[in-house]
Amino acid sequence: MNFKATVLHKIGLPLTVEDVQLTELKQGDVLVRLYASGLCHTDLEVIEGSLPYPLPITLGHEGAGVVESVGPGVERVGVGDHVVCSWNPNCGHCYYCDRDQPILCEPFSANQPFGRLPDGHRRLSLADGGDLHHFSVVSSHAQYCVVPESGAIAVPEDIPFDRACLIGCGVMTGVGAVLNVAQVKPGESVLVIGCGAVGLNAVQGAVLGGAEQVLACDSDASKRLMSRAFGATDVFSPDEAADRTMVATGGRGADHVIEAAGIVQTLQPSLDLVRAGGNVVLLGKTNSEATLNVRWGSMMGEKRIVRSSYGNARPRRDFPMLARLYLAGRLNLDDLISRRLEIEQINEGFDAMRAGDGVRSVVMMQH
Repeated sequence: MNFKATVLHKIGLPLTVEDVQLTELKQGDVLVRLYASGLCHTDLEVIEGSLPYPLPITLGHEGAGVVESVGPGVERVGVGDHVVCSWNPNCGHCYYCDRDQPILCEPFSANQPFGRLPDGHRRLSLADGGDLHHFSVVSSHAQYCVVPESGAIAVPEDIPFDRACLIGCGVMTGVGAVLNVAQVKPGESVLVIGCGAVGLNAVQGAVLGGAEQVLACDSDASKRLMSRAFGATDVFSPDEAADRTMVATGGRGADHVIEAAGIVQTLQPSLDLVRAGGNVVLLGKTNSEATLNVRWGSMMGEKRIVRSSYGNARPRRDFPMLARLYLAGRLNLDDLISRRLEIEQINEGFDAMRAGDGVRSVVMMQH
């Protein structure tokens, strides 16, 4: 079949919208008719070259839609199911999956960076038959995508697609960092550094976890204000962070610090502002070849430091739970969406991201 998809042909150039081809479905494949796809900063990293991937490629990994067709052997979803795509499908039986670390699944890790599905093959090609690579298995900036069965997670039909797609990355990463990785308990204090899409969801996760103090730090006044609306009990700028955090926590530092900014400028404050024996969860990213310097003494005191990419996600467990929390009015997804775009406007969304304008742009697919 043929359908419209966005394609990145060269680093630094705008995405183009063009017809692409899909091969026949293989064992375990799920074809999803996409209705919404969120623009994530990881997409922009590929566009600008700081995250190398083979080209040409169809980006996007926050996708939601309806199952159109399934390949042989698919049992957990069927035609007509509403699904959110997970960019980290896992085999369930490799070395890391057996050790409860599916984010490190070996077939996924061996193939995903090379623009292939976990079975080592591609399903997409350009209109002329040339190679077209998958991104993070999903490639959701398109009218359709093909994912493994473990990457198509059924959710309640009541949740709108534009909200549901956000669960697939930004929401899962932020909420999961607090509930699954830091494992925040009622009455504890949480400091979130960086209040973009992931940071705002970390704020929400802290509220869901019962944190008594939810502190939010960002250089942008509008994002500080927004974090208050998402449940932060105190908000401040980076210049105020040290004094305000220590006053709020009796001079000890926060029980948990969730770093959700650019890591380069925020790693040291994260270590400085967590209490002895506390948790630091690092979510921000920079160039994978970058070297970061920290003050050794700031790591002392039995502090636990964890780098997390997906909030220790268990998508089949967590995605439906997050959807139900939204439907119950306990998880704010509505205000994460800054703009809705047609697929032909996708480059406008990335321009807004470069300018720091808004939280999430969502492409609404027309069929």
